[in-house]
Amino acid sequence: MEAGAFIWIVLFVAAVILLSIFFYYVPFVLWINAKASGVNISLLQLFLMRLRKVPPPVIVNAMIEAHKAGLKNITRDQLEAHYLAGGHVERVVHALVSAEKANIDLTFQMATAIDLAGRDVFQAVQMSVNPKVIDTPPIAAVAKNGIQLLVKARITVRANIKQLVGGAGEETVIARVGEGIISSIGTAETHKEVLENPDSISKVVLKKGLDAGTAFEILSIDIADIDIGKNIGAELQMDQAQADKNIAQAKAEERRAMAVASEQEMKAKAQEARAKVIEAEAEVPKAMAEAFRNGNLGIMDYYKMKNIQADTEMRENIAKPTKTSNKPLKE
Repeated sequence: MEAGAFIWIVLFVAAVILLSIFFYYVPFVLWINAKASGVNISLLQLFLMRLRKVPPPVIVNAMIEAHKAGLKNITRDQLEAHYLAGGHVERVVHALVSAEKANIDLTFQMATAIDLAGRDVFQAVQMSVNPKVIDTPPIAAVAKNGIQLLVKARITVRANIKQLVGGAGEETVIARVGEGIISSIGTAETHKEVLENPDSISKVVLKKGLDAGTAFEILSIDIADIDIGKNIGAELQMDQAQADKNIAQAKAEERRAMAVASEQEMKAKAQEARAKVIEAEAEVPKAMAEAFRNGNLGIMDYYKMKNIQADTEMRENIAKPTKTSNKPLKE
């Protein structure tokens, strides 16, 4: 290859690289699109956006959309500042355009605040126009007669733009509605009253203003389904009866144990008394022998004592009742 051709190839490659760098930092085509759309922005500003690491297509396209929608108060500096703060520029502009068409009072400052708070501002505007239906999980509540009811409700809500920043979310709305349903069913005398008039639950719950402090406005609460659950009252009575039975059995066992202990104590005392009697009877022969040796008891006195003992035993035997025989007498 000749040296002149090689030089031309090098120059061509260098020119392509330089043009690529130039059009990257100076998006000339994007500037033409902006001018054709009526957006006043200079090439220098686009170049400075690149230096600030702000993508010019995002800002320019957002400015074109806002200009075409008639939003006059949105500036390039505001969009750049929101992008650098970590916001979604396209989403904010979409939300502002939708709010303008739907006659919703939404300023740029409020939209950016909602976006930076982590909420989807465009979805919030859509929800303000088209309300959202939230289905609650089965809510268990018990009427005064002890019958459990399982209730499913549908909550129709609309986004409250002014409460999106700092307002509670869907979980809070569902929890509050569930609390209201439980309270309403709990005041009913019987479960039949609730089954006959399920709309009474909705009326009571709506009167409580459950959407206060939330990011939503509750439009309606509809009872979708009611199922009969357990008989909680009967189960509680059965559990109470079983507990009373266990207590009574424990007390009876305690009394039996005390009676057994008392009986054992009395047997021990009786055995001790018999032991003392036997010990005392064992001393009688010794005392009689001592009396014989000392001359205090004679032979005749001894025999008289034995006769008295025998006579006493005979009288005791005669006094005992005799067992009657049930056998028939022989003829």
